[in-house]
Amino acid sequence: MLTKKEKIAYGLGDTASNIIFQTVMLFLTFFYTDIFGISPAIVGTLFLVVRIIDAITDPLMGSLTDATRTKYGSYRPYLLWLALPFGVISIITFTTPDLSDTGKVIYAFVTYTLLMLVYTAINIPYSALGGVLSKDPTERVSIQSYRFVFGMLGGLIISSCTMPLVSWLGKGDNALGYQLTMVIMSCLGVALFLICFRFTKERVVAQQNKQLNLKQQMNTLWQNGPFKVLCAASLMLLTSMVLRTTLAIYYVKYVLGEADLVTAFVTIGMIGNILGCACAQPLSKRVDKKTAYIYLQYLSAIISCVAFWLPGEQLIWAFVIYFLWCFVTQMATPLLWAKMADTIDYGQWQNGHRLTGLVYASVVFFIKLGLALGGAIAGWLLAYYGYQANTALSEPTRDGILISFTLFPAIGSILVALIMKRYILDNQTVQQISAELAVKSRI
Repeated sequence: MLTKKEKIAYGLGDTASNIIFQTVMLFLTFFYTDIFGISPAIVGTLFLVVRIIDAITDPLMGSLTDATRTKYGSYRPYLLWLALPFGVISIITFTTPDLSDTGKVIYAFVTYTLLMLVYTAINIPYSALGGVLSKDPTERVSIQSYRFVFGMLGGLIISSCTMPLVSWLGKGDNALGYQLTMVIMSCLGVALFLICFRFTKERVVAQQNKQLNLKQQMNTLWQNGPFKVLCAASLMLLTSMVLRTTLAIYYVKYVLGEADLVTAFVTIGMIGNILGCACAQPLSKRVDKKTAYIYLQYLSAIISCVAFWLPGEQLIWAFVIYFLWCFVTQMATPLLWAKMADTIDYGQWQNGHRLTGLVYASVVFFIKLGLALGGAIAGWLLAYYGYQANTALSEPTRDGILISFTLFPAIGSILVALIMKRYILDNQTVQQISAELAVKSRI
């Protein structure tokens, strides 16, 4: 049984991760188009191209962490080793050098690639750490609930403080404001990663898979049916979620016509995220995780569609609907991550190999692919609908932003629900597998 102190320490690691993850989701597209000066079409392509590199680095990182053996464990050491590089590269990414248009595109590609590489190198072992803190499937939901409550606190810090800090620190120079804001955020992130390292402990230790090379590990992993379902669901979920959150700023600024309310809008969404994550554990005690997840996706789609029909002058209802969408969507997130640990148990039960790091690395790859696709599609849609930064938009462009912000994410949520219907690990099956693995470990 983990103490609350350890769960909080683990959660603070996701606070650190979300300082970057939520910045990318909420502000990076806007930063690149309106501050850095890159066209939305190029931004969309940038997000997608970097995923090709992730296709190589993610499984390598997962296999590397599984093979790591130190006095600190297999996954915790990476928090210590990579916290500072993560902070430094985050600052560089949000720095605007005096370059030509071509030079800026090259700089953006290089720095964003480095950011995603170091994010991979620290986030995959951090994510895998959540699967080795406890063997208890019920406790895993609690761990992931703590993780995402504190992770969304990082998002709350970003959503509520970024724009005010940019204005205050930049004093009219938004490029400088973003850079100095990321200096503050990165220092905070480094400190939180170190706290996570210091106050957590790995308890589930698997045999090192010396008999399997990476190709064999991947082949073994791909025989795991529930794992493949989670990969597909994660891809579709993040694509629709990031599309909506990326366009939130544009929705408030151009559809609602209230640029001054951007910070308040994304902040109320983050509060919804936090409360939703906090409700995941009580929900999982009353409803099967698979069933709950599916119906939450249907509800998320309905709420997103309601926003499409909302008149633009109904500001309060726009805030309420966005809060409800964030609340429902994030209530499902800890359930998804708890399922990842369940698929690891299933793989060990199925073929005797516990591939913790590789499972998390592979699912994280599909999550990041969804992150890239969501951002890319947002950029491409803005370009398709004729968006021009810092200009008055035509009615068709505003309508395009509204459709992209509401109906397209709703379709994504429905597809996630349909995918998850193929997931076979309900609560009863998970408990049975856990009990059988416990018996085998004593033999």
